[in-house]
Amino acid sequence: MSEQQEFFDALRDPVRPIPAGLTTWNGSDPAVRFAVYRNNVIVSLIDALADTYPVAQELVGEEFFRAMARLYVDAEPPRSRVLAFYGASFPDFIERFPPAASVPYLADVARLEMLRVRAYHAAECPTLPADAIAQSLMDVDQLPNMLVAFHPSVGLLRSQYAVASLWAAHQGIADIATVDPEEVEHVLIVRAHLDVEVVRVSAGAADFIARLLDGTTLGSAVEQASLAHADFDLGNTLSLLLQKQLISTITTSREK
Repeated sequence: MSEQQEFFDALRDPVRPIPAGLTTWNGSDPAVRFAVYRNNVIVSLIDALADTYPVAQELVGEEFFRAMARLYVDAEPPRSRVLAFYGASFPDFIERFPPAASVPYLADVARLEMLRVRAYHAAECPTLPADAIAQSLMDVDQLPNMLVAFHPSVGLLRSQYAVASLWAAHQGIADIATVDPEEVEHVLIVRAHLDVEVVRVSAGAADFIARLLDGTTLGSAVEQASLAHADFDLGNTLSLLLQKQLISTITTSREK
């Protein structure tokens, strides 16, 4: 085992002895100093999770959240020096965490919050102007075979719970008393004009956008969304994508 690995393992596990050879500049007990350092690292990681998932913390309270986060930190140490996306798997951890079962929508709210973080940090990318998109869509022969790519900030969450309304209520832009957590909501997370937005979309629109994100051709995405959702409105969905300036490229399947 390397010295770095020994140090890392001891930092994570308070039961392990401190790494051999540690000294302090002032002659104090290295075990005490190492314990303080270990605690600071753990607290910093828990704080990072609280910063990323503030609504999730509000939903269950700080004490419960930090206890849950402590177990996550033990199981999932950082694998990168960049902490912006630390905790990406935290929503899955929450979903499997038995004490959180009484708040069934907690994992999806956390997923929404991580999508907002990803959208905020997504790379810049030019998007197609409306006239260029309109011109592409006029090619009737190629229309079914077109592939639509989105701005890197675009994320989609299809949930069985009222994730958008719950999130909005904790931003002070909705009344929590009027929110039914059991209401199905689908949301599009985008960074438009430098601001990250959470936009509710219909089930049909979510189905359509999800297929495009997966690389399905436009024709197939329209067909499958229309078959699955009788109320799917292609015009309104395309208008939303144009309004938010989310389409980066339109190509044909032959060009991919």
